[in-house]
Amino acid sequence: MLKVRGLRKCFGERVAVDDVSFSIDAGEIYGLLGPNGAGKTTSISMIAGILARDAGEVTIDGIDIDAGPPARVLIGIVPQSIALYMDLTARENLNFWGRMYDLSGDRLHLAVENALDAVGLTPRAGDIASTFSGGMQRRLNLACGILHQPKLLVLDESTVGVDPQSRSAIFDLVERLRDSGTAILYTTHYMEEAERLCARIGIIDAGKIIVDGTRAQLVAGLGQDARIEIGLGRGEGLTRAVSVVDRLEGVRSVQTLDDHIIVFADHGAHRLPALLSALLNADLVAESIRVVEPNLEDVFLRMTGRALRD
Repeated sequence: MLKVRGLRKCFGERVAVDDVSFSIDAGEIYGLLGPNGAGKTTSISMIAGILARDAGEVTIDGIDIDAGPPARVLIGIVPQSIALYMDLTARENLNFWGRMYDLSGDRLHLAVENALDAVGLTPRAGDIASTFSGGMQRRLNLACGILHQPKLLVLDESTVGVDPQSRSAIFDLVERLRDSGTAILYTTHYMEEAERLCARIGIIDAGKIIVDGTRAQLVAGLGQDARIEIGLGRGEGLTRAVSVVDRLEGVRSVQTLDDHIIVFADHGAHRLPALLSALLNADLVAESIRVVEPNLEDVFLRMTGRALRD
């Protein structure tokens, strides 16, 4: 449904997106993960035809994005920023966006009612958007994106700041859309969302997709490495701890995150006694210890060297 080949975008001398390629089938959710500034938003903007690209190709259901309206009408976009008119009611917002997609008359009325029902806002359809909670505004934002039944839905951080009930409702709707055949491009800072929703995941950093595959494939690529999180408190001890631990047998890499060192080691639990002994010999006392079997967050940390919230 979506094919992206060789996307490239430069802002002056800075390369924001560099040879990004991936595809999404109908009825598939593809997760695009990356730290802030990695190139996610720039890539999405080019895919949607909002931002001119320097190189590359984008086709949606076989139609080149440069075809204009015939291609763009196939896309629904739900941006991270709330794109609503706060002084209009929920139904008035949907009527406005529906007309932007050339819906009118009975088609528009049915589309609006279906979208309200899909996000659970029918009882509040006549209420002003500014009176909605953050979670309800997110759901209305999503309703605007699915109003015209797009073949490709782009969800950019669609659950930021929402309550657990609204997040669950959004997840359920996204899964229903997937099951109905919609192709979905999903960006998120929450690993558990990617774990639950995405059939395949691409990790982007410094403008490049550095790894791509199913969750199982990405985690398998770590081999038997486990992540050991050791809390040491803030200060110079973190730097010394990295130097001490990095020399130990079986340690693949060491990173710092807040007041912890994050150690990737083969057979992590078996390496723990040696790690703690080396730290004690360096007059470093662990305040907390956690051994985590390989998961998607480990893939991200290993490939980018940064936490998602950075």
